[in-house]
Formats: sequence, C-alpha cells, structure tokens
Amino acid sequence: MEEQTTDMGWQQDRVEQASCEETFHVRVENTSFPHVEDQDEPLLQDKTTDTGWEQDGEEQTSCKETFHVKVDNTDLQKHAGKKPFMCDHCDYSATQKSNLDRHLVKHTGEKPFMCDHCDYSATQKSNLDRHLLKHTGRKSYMCNHCDYSTSSKLQLDRHVRKHTGEKPYKCDQCDYSAALKKTLNQHLAKHTGEKPYMCGECGYRAAKKSHLSQHMKTHTGQKPYKCDQCDYSAAQKISLDFHIASRHSGANPHMCGKCGYSTHLKSNLNNHMRTHMGVKPYKCDQCDFSSAHKCSLDKHLATHTGEKPYMCEECGYRAAQKSQLSRHMVVHTGQKPHKCDQCDFSAAEKFMLDQHLMKHTGEKPYMCGECGYRAARKYHLSRHMRTHTGQKPYKCDQCDYSAAQKCHLDQHLAKHMGEKPYMCGECGYRTAWKSNLSRHMVVHTGEKSYKCDQCDYSAAQKCHLYQHLAKHAGEKPYMCGECEYRTAQQYRLTEHMRTHTREKTLKN
Repeated sequence: MEEQTTDMGWQQDRVEQASCEETFHVRVENTSFPHVEDQDEPLLQDKTTDTGWEQDGEEQTSCKETFHVKVDNTDLQKHAGKKPFMCDHCDYSATQKSNLDRHLVKHTGEKPFMCDHCDYSATQKSNLDRHLLKHTGRKSYMCNHCDYSTSSKLQLDRHVRKHTGEKPYKCDQCDYSAALKKTLNQHLAKHTGEKPYMCGECGYRAAKKSHLSQHMKTHTGQKPYKCDQCDYSAAQKISLDFHIASRHSGANPHMCGKCGYSTHLKSNLNNHMRTHMGVKPYKCDQCDFSSAHKCSLDKHLATHTGEKPYMCEECGYRAAQKSQLSRHMVVHTGQKPHKCDQCDFSAAEKFMLDQHLMKHTGEKPYMCGECGYRAARKYHLSRHMRTHTGQKPYKCDQCDYSAAQKCHLDQHLAKHMGEKPYMCGECGYRTAWKSNLSRHMVVHTGEKSYKCDQCDYSAAQKCHLYQHLAKHAGEKPYMCGECEYRTAQQYRLTEHMRTHTREKTLKN
C-alpha cells in the first residue's frame, strides 16, 4: 500500500491496513476526513458495541474507508468501567498496565528514577521531573492573588485554596473538611485511633510519619536546623523559627485588644484569645474533659493511656511529654542558660525566667472573675479558683482523701508509705519532702534570702514573703465560701473554716 500523509500530519509507518464494514463508538472531527462530502455531519457508529454504549439519537454516517488512525482501547475501558489489570498484593485495579506498574512500586519500594544532582530518588518519572525544578529554580506557576510562585501546578492549586477557602476533602464521620487530602487522612486517624508508624528503639507509635521522624531525633540527638545569628540548633524547623522570632527579632506584632498581651506568633495570640472567649474546642473522647489548646488535650490523653515514650538515657526516667523530659535533663546537666538582666537569677527554662521577671515588674496578668484576685502565674490562678469551686481533683487511691493541689496529695501519700528519704545532717531531722528539708535548714543557718523590695523585711521562706507582700498590697485573696470573711493568708482561712465546722457539729 502506498505510503501517504494525512492533513493532520500523521504518517503511515508500514502498518498493514484492513478494511471492514464494522464501525465503533469513536467520534472523530470531520476535518480529519476530507473524503466525506458533508463535513457538517458527525461521523458516528451505526452499531452498539459490547461496551454497552447506546446510540444517542444523533444522525449517523458510515463508510468503508480506512484511515491511518490507531484507536486505543483504554478510553473505551474507562467509559465501560473495566479495570482488567489487578494488583496481586491488594485490591487495587487499573485500566492500564502502566498504572498498575506505577502502583506496584509502593509494595516493592523500588525507586528507579534517580536525580543526578543529589541522592533523591522517585518511584515515578513525573515526581523526579518535579524534583529537578528545585535545582533549576524555575517557578513558572504564579498566584493571581499574591506574589507566590512555584515550580508545581499541584502546589499552586493547593496554595490558591488559602485565598478561596475551598476545602473539598470531607470527613464522612463528622463535619470536618480540609483543603488537602493528606490533612483529611491525618484527621481520619483520630477516628480510627490508628498509629501505623513505630519507633524501633523504644516502641513509640505515631499517627503521622512526620511525628515519628521528630521522635527519632530524641534517640539520635540530631539537630540539623542551625541559627545563623548564634550557636542555637534545633531538631525541628518550627523550633528554629520560634527561636529566631523570640530571641533575635525582638518584635511582638500580635497584640490582644482585651488585655494588652502581645506575642511574636499569631498562633500564640489565637490560643490566648480562647482564655477570654472560654472556647474549648478540643474534647476528650474518653471523659468529659475539654481544653482550649490541643497540647493540653494531648497531655490529658496520656493520663488515660499511661504512655510515656520519652526516656532519659542517664537514669531511665520516662515522661509523657518531650517538654517534661527536657525539664528533667537539667537535673543531670545543671545548665541554666536563661539569665535575668536585673539580678543574678538564672533558670533552666525560659518560662521560669519570665515568671521571675514579673517580680521586678510587679505584673500580674491573670485575674479571678469572682473576687478580683490577681496572679503572676496562670497555675496560681487555677489553684485559687478551687477556693471558689471547692474542686478537689487529686484523689488518693488508698483512702477517700482528695486534694485541690497535687503537691498536697503527694504529701498525703507519703503518710501511707512512711518514707522520709530527706535527712538533715545537723540534727537528724527526716522528712518526706526535699522542700521541707530546705525550709528546715534555715533553722541552722539563720539565712533569710527572701527580701521585700518595699521595706527591710526578709524571710527564710518564700511563702512568708508572699504573705508579707499582701500587707503592702492590701490584698485578701482567700475568701470563705460560708460567710464574707477574707484574709491575705491561706492558713488563716483554714483556721477560720474550723469555726463553721464547730458550729455545724454543735447544731447536730
């Protein structure tokens, strides 16, 4: 057969042609068939094939001419819903063998496409092509809403959703929706409780691969993110960003309009605003606990699971939270890098320094809505609130004792155990608590290290100084729930409460 070129530029390549009278469900533009006189009429089949398609009422034209066009069955299979290529490892099926081949590398782990600039490898050539754009620096996809540009159309589509607010991925178990499919998958793990990623060192399990990667750095000690302004390094980029913003920028552009609180991170301000709004969106699915912050919920959940994945290599101490392990480590190192610029105080953690600085400034940002009591620390306010609510969440598992504060429960438990490991070397006094021993030692030394900055008063114990300072401030934060009695000192409130107890006993 003579070789010829059609007006679409296709050239017969020694393919033997066969002519028959059968027609198929393939619509082809008339411009490709100049031999048909009426080019306004579409070329359609005159029969229904075994794909199940039916004639849709359009006028049909049939001829016996053959053309240099090879029709691929793939499109027919897509319309028919046929997926003949099956995976032997799972229930995946595909219309094309090439799709199945791409899928199989998920099971084999094979990454045949290698980058010749670095050690990156990929399962698919398209992934390698996207990666190579990082080396060329080419960013051809531009956002119409801002100056963002990227080398990937997929990344641009994801970015645009920030402007449009589109969240196409819906959870079928609740009303959650997400802009990205991977975010939805992470959310679904909360419903299933699935934690497929496990640490081979200590058995720690995570719902996200990124969480496992972060955890692994606790074993390796790897800190790849370096600060270019000091010698600080971090295991995670978010920690480095936080360090730079808090230490080097000095700017706190995000400010609360209700109380003047300011911070360098918008997320911190959002978290802070919940203290004013009373919003607690994070709910425990095992009890009625709710929290304004996710980190608080995570801490609470550890009380149900008892999980303590973070371990000290020095002494075997285990913690439910990484921050707890970090605080513990200073016991071994003795390091106190956070220095006060107004006195010689130093602290192992920044929040301790921040609390100390309030002594110099006199700032007390946390206020009780019931009685106006103000505190420099949030946990002091939380503790104070229990005087109004009567809440005693700390329960003894050996008797019916309960306490408003954990330290009181710990002191009570020592009575059951009878342990007194702390001993005075001067007189043999023994106690269950190190703090008690420290207080006792001033009997021998006469030291009064806690000084009042308004007069020449000094005290051997910090609590005595606080009681003294209340006299200057005129504060009486401790209030009786039975009558209107108020006092500056907690022990006096305790003494006062006994008068009500005696009255009730006499009445009965």
